[in-house]
Amino acid sequence: MFEKYTKDCTKGVYRLLILNGHSSHVTPEFDLFCKDRNIITLCMPPHLSHLLQPLDVSCFAVLKRFYGRQIKDLMRVGVNYIDKSDFLPAYFTARTEALTPNTVRSGFAATGLVPHDPEQVLSKLNTQLRTPTPPLLLAVEPVPWIPETLHNIQELELQAKTITEFVQRRTAGSSSPTDRAIRQLVKGCQMAIHSAVLLTDENKKLRAANERQKKKRAVRRSYIATGGVLTVQEGLNRTAMVDTEVTGQVTGGAVEPRMRAPRTCSMCKSLEHTARTCPNRFNSD
Repeated sequence: MFEKYTKDCTKGVYRLLILNGHSSHVTPEFDLFCKDRNIITLCMPPHLSHLLQPLDVSCFAVLKRFYGRQIKDLMRVGVNYIDKSDFLPAYFTARTEALTPNTVRSGFAATGLVPHDPEQVLSKLNTQLRTPTPPLLLAVEPVPWIPETLHNIQELELQAKTITEFVQRRTAGSSSPTDRAIRQLVKGCQMAIHSAVLLTDENKKLRAANERQKKKRAVRRSYIATGGVLTVQEGLNRTAMVDTEVTGQVTGGAVEPRMRAPRTCSMCKSLEHTARTCPNRFNSD
């Protein structure tokens, strides 16, 4: 693969191939292959692929996190066994979200390959000797809040803060029964809104899981019900035909299929009814 996709975009005479140092890569055939095509191999030191390999640093870690999120969503709605029909859609969704061009580029940048920056790796090896610089906190001015009907937790917190400041100004900063009642009211509203958000999300995921289960059950039924409804008598007749064909193959001759005789009344041998509904069932000899 490396030879195929880098042959036409080589700059200069040689190409550099970085390996993870596994023993399966170091073979005489592989060395001759690289030598004939001017490929220089560089093996990474052991136990450092989590810092030096772009796939481990960025792609696989992100893919693992996104796939774990998909499985948690399935388990949250009661799907405790992941089969192929569950795994493939979950993996496809996680792969589509994780393996993007930006993720691949960030892996090469985080390992100091493109752009070339060895400090990206060296700084991680010396984390105990350095004091990290705290990030700059940008001052964010509070947005003035206009009292209105609440729709989410952010609006509730802004309105609660506005009401609390108003009450504190009216009471000169001292705690009052009104202030305590407002705090309790805000806490109850927060719990109610959080519960509503969780229930809405859970309901949405339950609907999706239910639709998936319906589709799976429909696929399983299609193997039996492809030709329509199969009655018990038709099933018995088909079984008899299969047995006849197998017997003919074994004996080498044609065997007439045996058909099950229709049910008759055991008392008067009539085909119209059975012994349970026979009009002569109460007559004695």
